[in-house]
Amino acid sequence: MAIVFIIAAMAISDRGFELLSTTFLFSVLVTLVLYAAGCKSSNRGSSLKPHVTGNLLHDWWFGIQLNPQFMGIDLKFFFVRAGMMGWLFINLSVLVRSIQDGTLSQSMILFQLFCVLYILDYFFHEEYMTSTWDIIAERLGFMLVFGDLVWIPFTFSIQGWWLLSNNVELGTAAVVANCLTFLIGYMVFRGANKQKHVFKKNPKAPIWGRPARVIGGKLLASGYWGIARHCNYLGDLLLALSFSLPCGISSPVPYFYPIYLLILLIRRERRDEARCAEKYKEIWAEYRRLVPWRILPYVY
Repeated sequence: MAIVFIIAAMAISDRGFELLSTTFLFSVLVTLVLYAAGCKSSNRGSSLKPHVTGNLLHDWWFGIQLNPQFMGIDLKFFFVRAGMMGWLFINLSVLVRSIQDGTLSQSMILFQLFCVLYILDYFFHEEYMTSTWDIIAERLGFMLVFGDLVWIPFTFSIQGWWLLSNNVELGTAAVVANCLTFLIGYMVFRGANKQKHVFKKNPKAPIWGRPARVIGGKLLASGYWGIARHCNYLGDLLLALSFSLPCGISSPVPYFYPIYLLILLIRRERRDEARCAEKYKEIWAEYRRLVPWRILPYVY
């Protein structure tokens, strides 16, 4: 049984390009099916009501329905889960390959440890996803499906692929700094998302042991959300950085993920700001006055 597992695991790392190509094609095909099904849907429920602009490319890319289902399964959550599991399987395959090749290093162990903790935490706290923008506002089209099935598993694992052919030796200080980056990032990311989720379920719930400060009865300005308006993005960035730090600083390749994420989150943060300003108006202006920092206090 163990031999079968090893062979299967190594097959993933040996056929990465084929898997990437197949998954990409599957993403295209499944979103074409979602587009066709959405166009034919007569459902008027909030999560299934079709939003058709008439622009085929736009509707295929951004999706038509918010939460399409198949046999009672929410496809949006299904694809996220598949992507996270794919990321885990690719990482495990890379780990098995490094063990078989005799190249297992401290850097590889750190990278694998941080990733598996992050992935397991996602499944343990999946309920918090119901408060995120992707779930509550983005329709399910190629953009999300590609992001879940292709982008997450195949780009978030770049560091592991890179470590297979590059030996990195970290000093004690570097290991400690890397672990602290992960722990602080996790604390901010998970803490901020939990506070927002709890607040939406019960606005009177205490934050950090104190009554929550609420602006206009709608916006939380306590805890992490009293430090920066998008503090969860800071945690996300620190976590992404912690996945790359085990690779050292000799190459920019392992830092593709945190660099990409930085660009993405700054763009998303500005989009969020515009959307919230339009939605909450003077309440948002008051929140901006009380919490002037966007992501990183005293910097941005």
